[in-house]
Amino acid sequence: MSYSGDTRVGGPADLRQLPHLTIAKLAVGPMDNNAYLLRCRATGEGVLIDAAAEPDRILELIGERGLARVVTTHRHRDHWQALAEVVGQTGARTVAHPADGDELPVSVDEPVEHGGRIPVGESLLTVIHLRGHTPGSIALRYDDPDGHTHLFTGDSLFPGGVGRTLSDEDFRSLFTDVSERVFGELGDDTWIYPGHGADTTLGAERPSLPEWRERGW
Repeated sequence: MSYSGDTRVGGPADLRQLPHLTIAKLAVGPMDNNAYLLRCRATGEGVLIDAAAEPDRILELIGERGLARVVTTHRHRDHWQALAEVVGQTGARTVAHPADGDELPVSVDEPVEHGGRIPVGESLLTVIHLRGHTPGSIALRYDDPDGHTHLFTGDSLFPGGVGRTLSDEDFRSLFTDVSERVFGELGDDTWIYPGHGADTTLGAERPSLPEWRERGW
């Protein structure tokens, strides 16, 4: 079956087969968080984005092929409740932006800044710093050499709007970064994998940018 991105807590992962990378999306925990396992098809190296909850299910998804890294998109607790156990069981290195790293339950082995690169075997993820939801929130961009861009946005961008912010200043910061660093740089066929719920594309969301700016959330 083709990938849809429609998952539910307690249900199976949805698997997307790209030419050089596989993407498995798993819904976990009481807040319907998404955990994404990326694996290089040439080397088998795996990278997990957000060890959010339910470590047993995440470890089952990882399986015997192991895990090289866990990237945490931001410091909110619902995105790292399984991090310590997953790292302890797999020996994976931890990756996060330094502005959020001190809030995580384990030390950050590989701090990353805007424009940094994270290897997934022979593939690369590019870090996009999106300030506002938290100081160190990041998105991860994968440019498929045989297709379109894939973007893992944490809680910074969802279907229908940017992530939650706690002040007008934070909203302006997040909206500006998302407008310039995401919508301003990437095409409409870019597939968005958010931290909770269903996927979307930039093309589906782009017409709503003026509305988001006006309403302030």
